[in-house]
Amino acid sequence: MIRRQKNRRKLNSDINVVPYIDVMMVLLVIFMITAPMLTQGVNVDLPQATADPVDAQDQEPVIVTVDKNGAYYINIGGDEQEAIDREVVFERVDKLLNANPKQLLLVRGDKDVNYDKVVKLMSLLQQAGATRVGLVTE
Repeated sequence: MIRRQKNRRKLNSDINVVPYIDVMMVLLVIFMITAPMLTQGVNVDLPQATADPVDAQDQEPVIVTVDKNGAYYINIGGDEQEAIDREVVFERVDKLLNANPKQLLLVRGDKDVNYDKVVKLMSLLQQAGATRVGLVTE
C-alpha cells in the first residue's frame, strides 16, 4: 500500500516584530538628535528665586529678554535670536497690546545684567500699555 503523506503546512500565527523594533530604534535616534535643535531662544543665566508659576490662561506669553550685555530680544515679530533696539520693542509690544490688551508679558533678565537695564525695559513696557509684567526666574 502506498501511503501518501499529507503536505499540509501548519499555520503560523506569530507576528514578526523585528522590523517594528528596527523602525522604533531609528525614530528614537532621530528624536534624540533633533530634540536639542528644537529649543530656541537666547542663552541667559536666570536668577534663582522661589515663586508660584504664572497662569498663562491658554495663551503663549510674550517674552522680552535682556542678555548680560544689555541687548534686548523678543519672541514675536521676527527672529528671536536677533538683538533689537528699545524702539522696536516698544513698537511690537504696543501693536500687540492694542490687539490684545490682556496679553501676558514676561521679562527674562540675565543674572549678570545691570539692574538698571531691566527696570528701563519694564518702564518701556509700561509706556507701551502693559499693565501686568512678570519676571522669569529659575
